[in-house]
Order: sequence, then structure tokens, then C-alpha cells
Amino acid sequence: MTKSSAESIKKAAFTAMENAYAPYSGFRVGAAIVTRDGKVVPGSNIENSAYGNTICAETLAVCSAVSQGLKHFDSIAIATEADQPTPPCGACRQVLNEFAPELEITSYTRDGKSASWTLSELLPHAFLFDTHVEPGS
Repeated sequence: MTKSSAESIKKAAFTAMENAYAPYSGFRVGAAIVTRDGKVVPGSNIENSAYGNTICAETLAVCSAVSQGLKHFDSIAIATEADQPTPPCGACRQVLNEFAPELEITSYTRDGKSASWTLSELLPHAFLFDTHVEPGS
């Protein structure tokens, strides 16, 4: 990935963060997932007063991409206002694993900190339903 494309993906994640709806926690998250062909699909967390109905930014980005027929991903950028880079929650890790077990993940803070991981580092023993389905198929 070139530096300019990394910056544009980071910017897309921060733009998505600005669109987040987080009136309960105040923890706004934006994500931008990148398909194998380079398309960038954003997602924002959307909270709900019935907390179980809250949607994380990473999951929304995946759902938006899949609803467009896009199922193969190379990377995802995550943006938050936290003091430290924030990896995806466990539920999002499992959603991401469904489509891209070797996904590259980079999390950014507003003040310029970042951290990167592979999904397999964050979810080393992922649940896989025993069906012989290829990721993203």
C-alpha cells in the first residue's frame, strides 16, 4: 500500500467516525475496509438505547461491502478519539474473520498514534463452523 493510499484510507475512517452515532457511550468509531480491488467502504458505529442493537463500525463496514457484492478484503483502518489505538472488539474480529482471516488492521487516534495487527494475531483461535466454506465465498 502506498503512503498516499494509506492516508486516504485513514481519512475515510476519520470521516466515518465523524458520522458515528454514539449518544450513550460517547465513544465514536469509524472504519474503512479495503477490498482486494482497492474499493474503500466506510462504516460508523451506531448505538441504540437497546444496547444489544448497537452496531460497531467495523461490522457495519463489512455489512455495507457485502451488501454491494464485495466479499474479499485486504485491510481495514479504524479511527477513534481514544488515547491509544483501539483494536476491534471480539465480535467484530469474528465478523472480519468470516471474510478475511489474514486481514491487515490499523487503528489510529486523533493525535497521530497508530498500531497495526493482522486479524490472526488478534483472533488466534477463531471459531470456524465446520462446513468447508472458503472465507468470503
